Amino acid sequence: MVTHDIASAISMADKIIVLSKSPAIIKNIYDINLDNKDIPTTNRQDNKFNYYYDLIWKDLDNIV
Repeated sequence: MVTHDIASAISMADKIIVLSKSPAIIKNIYDINLDNKDIPTTNRQDNKFNYYYDLIWKDLDNIV
């Protein structure tokens, strides 16, 4: 799945790949380890969700 929505990616994916600006290269790969991966909407309530969101947002903010 390709998305620009960080929250959706965290709540549905096992792995997130952040790309650089064009020409795109892999900037970072995040393994998403939430406690319960069954229902995406409940994943947003996981204690680790905000940690991943902030981490990825900072990575995107500093994209080269």
